[in-house]
Amino acid sequence: METIVLTANVPQELAEKIDRVAERLRQPRGWIVEQALSAWLHDEDVRNQRTREALDDVDAGRLVDHQAVLAWAASLGSAQPRPLPSA
Repeated sequence: METIVLTANVPQELAEKIDRVAERLRQPRGWIVEQALSAWLHDEDVRNQRTREALDDVDAGRLVDHQAVLAWAASLGSAQPRPLPSA
């Protein structure tokens, strides 16, 4: 796989944490950064997809009444919690 070098300024504390993990895992610092960046990008893609799905639900009118959610949340931990509200 072709690679390129990226340069980033990070706080010293973060760099030290990266170094500690790299030492513990016996991997180069660059490998740790690549793994972390790949995981973050994956999580960001998931967040973006979920946001788009949520906006599609709003556009389609699939909403849950705010008061119903508040009443459900208030009932949690009680002897008879309310069922989870749905759209």
